[in-house]
Amino acid sequence: MRVFRGFHHAALAPACALTIGNFDGVHRGHQAMLALLKVEAEHRGLPSCVLTFEPHPRDFFAAQAGKPELGPARIATLRDQLTELQRCGVDQVVVLPFDQRLSRLSPEDFVREVLCEGLGARYVLVGDDFRFGARRAGDYALLDAAGDAHGFDVARMNSYEVHGLRVSSSAVREALAAGDMDRAATLLGRPFSISGHVIHGRKLGRDLGFRTLNLRFHHRKPAAMGVFAVRAHGLADTPLDGVASLGVRPTIEDAGRVLLEVHCLDWPAGLGAEGGYGKIVRVELLHKLRDEARYDSLDALTDAIRQDADNARAFFASLHGQTRRQTTRDRI
Repeated sequence: MRVFRGFHHAALAPACALTIGNFDGVHRGHQAMLALLKVEAEHRGLPSCVLTFEPHPRDFFAAQAGKPELGPARIATLRDQLTELQRCGVDQVVVLPFDQRLSRLSPEDFVREVLCEGLGARYVLVGDDFRFGARRAGDYALLDAAGDAHGFDVARMNSYEVHGLRVSSSAVREALAAGDMDRAATLLGRPFSISGHVIHGRKLGRDLGFRTLNLRFHHRKPAAMGVFAVRAHGLADTPLDGVASLGVRPTIEDAGRVLLEVHCLDWPAGLGAEGGYGKIVRVELLHKLRDEARYDSLDALTDAIRQDADNARAFFASLHGQTRRQTTRDRI
């Protein structure tokens, strides 16, 4: 999959089958839309293309209003979003910076400058609630008429449901905010996860007896926050069970940086004390243990971490027990 910042690149395909959206989380509704896009692209002999925006338009408008806290909670980092788009078989992604000029484009200018001149769209697939252009004035009817005028096909996909639940990024955010990781996984079609390079931190966890792997979450407002039982991929041949804190570490610092700190319950001896640094790790957040909290002392924090590790071990013991019982039933 090729990724472009903007559309002024010689390597960008001159024509494409296109879908447009923020694709935060790339949930099952997004996946169904991308599957349809891929079929339509192959039918037309075109590459499939996703147009997405960074920052999220709602983040942009919240910042413009001087109220950044009103921006949406972010399900996925751009890295994870692109990884999931690649897994869905997308040929190319154009990440368009959402700025003042783009926000002021009329729907007609957006069609002409972005869809036609910028991307060479020959087929455009959108969701049933798609709006575009300044003040969200453009709707499906306007896009359909523009397609007739400019020579591209337009189609829309109705909302997608799983077990009676309408799948949307908002629904995923609500599940994560509530700590309902099972519901989030149902909506996403996979466990909620965060990936990134393991970076050096203050080594405080090591001093407290709980060495951690640190990953940055490059957004001020993650959809999930708290302490979780997790599974880390990319450190060893098999995933490692662990406990992790996702948040701003109120006991340690007041900088507001969002960090995912992962403590593996059983560290592989062969990896060595420094073996995790620089690796790209994917961490699945499987079960929420509690909310993030501020502690009066490092001793109190250490006691809380010890209890979190015990609770994570109990969760995984229960999970493994369920798996063994299911395997026994399958054999019977």
